[in-house]
This record gives sequence, structure tokens and C-alpha cells, in this order.
Amino acid sequence: MRNTPLAEASATPTHQQGPPRRALRSLPAAGWVAASVLVLFSLAAAWPGLFTRYDPYAIDPAAALLAPSWAHLFGTDESGRDVFSRVVYGARSSLAIGAGATLLGMFLAILLGLTAAFCGRAADWSVSRFLEVLFAFPGIVLALVFIALVGSGPVPMTIAVGIAAAPGYARLIRGHGLVVRASGYMEAARVLGDSLPSAVWRHALPNILSSVFVVATLGVGQAVVWASSLSYLGLGVSPPAAEWGAMLNGGRNYIAFAWWITVFPGLAIVLVAGAATVLGRVWPSRRAQ
Repeated sequence: MRNTPLAEASATPTHQQGPPRRALRSLPAAGWVAASVLVLFSLAAAWPGLFTRYDPYAIDPAAALLAPSWAHLFGTDESGRDVFSRVVYGARSSLAIGAGATLLGMFLAILLGLTAAFCGRAADWSVSRFLEVLFAFPGIVLALVFIALVGSGPVPMTIAVGIAAAPGYARLIRGHGLVVRASGYMEAARVLGDSLPSAVWRHALPNILSSVFVVATLGVGQAVVWASSLSYLGLGVSPPAAEWGAMLNGGRNYIAFAWWITVFPGLAIVLVAGAATVLGRVWPSRRAQ
């Protein structure tokens, strides 16, 4: 079985009561720091021009491999491009791929999880066996298999990471769905004449999604790491694109004497993944209070 943060999140109790505003006010310092990091990178993705004046693709051979300085905060790469600008602009593609893969994974998981929970024993058995087969492979291997079949690029990479993340979400949604199916309000909805699809849409799905919101937060960080790994292997976004994994791949040949080309995009990946993990772990405990 794959060792992912999904199992850790599912072990943390969540409650439906209490407005999210109260949980936000009671976030610990680590939660506020994590949220601030994610907001900062989101701003960089949406408006990179707020943070840098350099063109991330402008080549200047005379300024190649300059160490970090006031003129170039993160130094320059082998083509004289400003590394800070490339890290800032890289937030857009990296976060877009991470968020898109998480949304796709959640969509597939909702289809599988709700089918298993509400469509009878035969559907539950079939979906459960299918998920067990997928869990036999590490998520990154599933992504590699998909890319090997359809080819590389940003869109195939997003789909590949989404498919790789879906089994973990589906198992969690199935578990919550089984609990919701046996709840009193679902029985009341059926007694009052709601069809099964209507009861699932109006009553079950909102409660299930609120329970797995934290897992989706964790999943964004995981998706960013997987997508960057694929780009580093040359199977995702290709150089000279400003994407963190591609930047790691481009700087590996210069790490002995130009460490900044690799360290700063790697640090960005660590910060985003770590912030998403911290926020996902502290949020459920705050909601429970």
C-alpha cells in the first residue's frame, strides 16, 4: 500500500459543526505561517510582475552563472537568465499543475467512491478490488505508465498525476460514503421521496466533500512534488520553460559550482509542499474545537 498523507489525514477526526471562520481564528502560529506561504506563492502565480522586473526567458550570455547578489537575488543560470524571476514565474505552472491534478483526482475519486458506497455490494466489491490493484503500485509509477502511453507535456502530466492521486481519495470518499449512507438524514430523505441520486447529490455529497477538504489541501502539495519529479525526469514540462522541476533538471549539471540554479527552485517545492502539509494537518484539529 502506498504511504501517502491521505491515511494520516483520514485518521484525524473532523466535525461538521462550527463555522470555518472560527477554525481560521484559532489557527496556531504554524498554520498562519503555512497559509501565508501559500498565499505568497499564489500571488506570485497570479501576478508575477509584482515580484520581479526581469523577463524569465531573457538570455544574457555575458551574465551567465552569476552568484546571488542585489542585482540578481537568486543569481543567474547558464544562459544568463535571472533565477529569481524564473522561480516566481514557475509558481504559475507548478501550482496550476498541482491544483489541476488534485481537482481531477478528486473528480475521479468522487465517481469511484460514491459508486462503491451507494450502488450496492457488487459495485462496492468491484471498485474496491480495482483500487487494491492500483494501490499495489506507487503513485509516481502510475503517472510514469500513463505518460509512457500518451506522451509528455503539461497536460498529460496533469492528467497522470491526477490519476495517480485518485485511488487514495476514492478510498477515503468510499469510507465516508458508507457512514453517510447509514445516517438518519439519508434515511429521512429517502422516506420523504427523494430518489437515490437526488439524496446523494443534495445530502451525501456536501457532507463527504467537507470531510475530504483537508485531504485535498494535502494533495496539492503532493501533486506539486510529483509533477516536479516528472519534469525533472524530462517527462513533464521541458526546458527552457519556467517550471520548478524543469529548472532542477536544467541546473543539475552545474550544481558543483552554481548551486543556486538548483537550490532555489528546490526550496520553492519544499516550501509549497510543506506549507500545504502543515495547513492540512492543523486545520482539522481547529475545526474540531
